[in-house]
Amino acid sequence: MQIIALYVNGLRHVLEGSEKVLARANQALATLERYRSRLDQVTSSLSALEIEAMVTVRDVAVTLQRQEMVRRISEEISQYVLELGEDGRLLSLQLDELTVGRGPGSDVIIRDYAGPNASAEDIDGAVSALLSLGPTELIDLSKIAGIIGFAGGVETLDAVVQPRGYRLLSGLKAVPKAVADRLVDHFGGLQFLMAATIDDLMTVDGIGDQRARTVREGLSRMAEASLLDRFL
Repeated sequence: MQIIALYVNGLRHVLEGSEKVLARANQALATLERYRSRLDQVTSSLSALEIEAMVTVRDVAVTLQRQEMVRRISEEISQYVLELGEDGRLLSLQLDELTVGRGPGSDVIIRDYAGPNASAEDIDGAVSALLSLGPTELIDLSKIAGIIGFAGGVETLDAVVQPRGYRLLSGLKAVPKAVADRLVDHFGGLQFLMAATIDDLMTVDGIGDQRARTVREGLSRMAEASLLDRFL
């Protein structure tokens, strides 16, 4: 039996046959499908809870946890695609289908809940800490909560928290990031932003009548869709 091995940075990597790699890849793909379904559920739930002002630290931590689980299994499958070469074309298409439209990344969620005094460096540091969690640590929601600034262990998980609005605003494609930043800075929180009238929105620098209507109507549609998903 022939064994083909590659040496990378002094480490020996044995190349397996495509059948074995494909079998593992298909198992990982099935796992990704389950993870993605669960991520969609918790993301939809988070949106509805944000609109109702009922978000807890646990809800935020679970969403970040599920996002990271999807990211990790997606990276694993990407490696299988590379190993399979031409045999991995179908796998690549399936991976793309399961990862498209995942919504805002963990950095946006962390920014939404890290508090108004969190710097860009703080956000980047929290994202890096999340990415570096081991498999056992990723299961620990209190560990994730601590990364985004909610220390105190399990007791903290049921504390109610208020989003600033970055995550929902990022879902409005017609609203540039700079404008979203000004909206959040001006209103200070999602609930105040949701209650703002068109005239209120127009008091923000760079928000004219058309953009104010886009924001108002977009947030209203998102609120209706989120609540329908939650209760139907």
